[in-house]
Amino acid sequence: MIQPLNLNAEVQPVGKPGKKLPTKKIAIFLGIIALGALTGYGLFNLKGGGPKKLLTEVSGTAAVGESYGVEDTKVFTDSAEGKLTSGGIDGEGSHHLIREGGESQNVYLTSSIIDLDQFIGRQVKVWGQTFDAQKAGWLMDVGRLEIIK
Repeated sequence: MIQPLNLNAEVQPVGKPGKKLPTKKIAIFLGIIALGALTGYGLFNLKGGGPKKLLTEVSGTAAVGESYGVEDTKVFTDSAEGKLTSGGIDGEGSHHLIREGGESQNVYLTSSIIDLDQFIGRQVKVWGQTFDAQKAGWLMDVGRLEIIK
């Protein structure tokens, strides 16, 4: 038989009595995490490991011997030299270097660091990272550029 519901009965809490959320421990833990992150960030910038200014705009006339982009040449190990012109090949690269030996020696270039349009028609040396290409014989992402002529 079903017993009737007693609305005057005392309600018992669910879970262990006297157990509270450890809010103090959570606050201390989050504080330690925040202090660690701030300390790491401060040390990183103190040692000079922070972001360096990348030269992406040419002010006035670019002179022979001037360099633009990432200063550390160890980051970009591949290099090529030639006359910079506009245009890629079948969607690969935005510019290319004309080098001795004909079209087969062209280096097709792209760069998210340097505005290559500012150096069209100049003899330059570029440093970058080579990528696999479908049409281009050599496709490079340029990270540093130096004006030769």
